[in-house]
Amino acid sequence: MKALVTGGTGTLGRLVVPRLLDAGYDVRVLSRRSRESEDGIEFAMGDLVTGAGIEAAVEGAEIIIHAAGTMKGDEDKAEQLVQAASRAGTRHLVYISVVGAERIPVTSWIDHAMFSYFESKRAAERVVAKSGLPWTTLRATQFHESLLMLVQKMAKLPVIPVPAGWSFQPIDAGEVADQLVDLALGTPSGLAPEMAGPRAYEMAELVRIYLKASGKHRLILPAWTPGKAARAVRAGANLAPDQAVGRRTWEEFLALHVSGPTHVRQGQLGRPGG
Repeated sequence: MKALVTGGTGTLGRLVVPRLLDAGYDVRVLSRRSRESEDGIEFAMGDLVTGAGIEAAVEGAEIIIHAAGTMKGDEDKAEQLVQAASRAGTRHLVYISVVGAERIPVTSWIDHAMFSYFESKRAAERVVAKSGLPWTTLRATQFHESLLMLVQKMAKLPVIPVPAGWSFQPIDAGEVADQLVDLALGTPSGLAPEMAGPRAYEMAELVRIYLKASGKHRLILPAWTPGKAARAVRAGANLAPDQAVGRRTWEEFLALHVSGPTHVRQGQLGRPGG
């Protein structure tokens, strides 16, 4: 049995690959550059933007997990993939999307500037659903790793502007990888139940916890954000409180991945102000 993974070297894809190997699948990873096989993983050179190499990449793949994603143009890449997969007779296409993709309106230029990712994901969802292939789409909230990169960039500033009223419900990428592979090995189920982290945090709280974990001190300045999409986020459109199935908290993630004071590195992170 063979499975193809797009985005197989990214945050999620690199966790999906070993889980498929453990399940007994031969794994092929789509790559934009030529790479030698390693650890039982075959690399297929192809480009989802141009379609070059995609026919060969999907050949023989019973399962495709589409984990490649960017800030825009995901629908075009999904179209290249589903066309090739349809011709190859793929029996299950699994796509990873984002919670809120259908609830966050992206209409104005300011919406596009801040939330094009959600728009792109929703457009790719439609491509997958209309492909004629047996499909499953899983929506998850933001990964801890993604938010860590964001707050690290923000913490380089002496004063950190934080969007007022924004909250996130970060989830462990490994937990999402587990579910994604379980779904891929099962019966195609269309839109699967969403996955979200164990609790929601206001953006300012996420930043404060990171600053404490890393031993940094910064002034946090709340900032109002315009647009319909920002208003939807303030209303919680990107959250899934009824699907808080994740187990690892933001504090636990930082204890493993952020260097800071000794008591923090040992996992003794406290709540803000604690």
